[in-house]
Amino acid sequence: MTKKDIIRSVYESLDIDQRLALVTVQKVLDTVLETIATEGRIELRNFGIFEVKRRAAHQARNPRTGEKVDVAEKHVVTFSPGKQMQQRIESRKDRHDGPTDKE
Repeated sequence: MTKKDIIRSVYESLDIDQRLALVTVQKVLDTVLETIATEGRIELRNFGIFEVKRRAAHQARNPRTGEKVDVAEKHVVTFSPGKQMQQRIESRKDRHDGPTDKE
């Protein structure tokens, strides 16, 4: 699913103007992004938690050459699904072969 699909779902299910749905979805996404960037965490109840975490510098290996390379410290955004999302994912696993199934 893409952002365009989400916008379509919003305007069709709420019977609102497509432009209003676009602006609304974009504002929600902008707010989530801004909150993560400024506060480092956002919790959406029953959905999950987006959080910025620090990845320490470390050494890794180039898979082609086997040569050791230094990987710099960096910050990454992680996502932990909420209880309701986890339950839906688990029930989906019971009905399908795996997460790569396309509908």
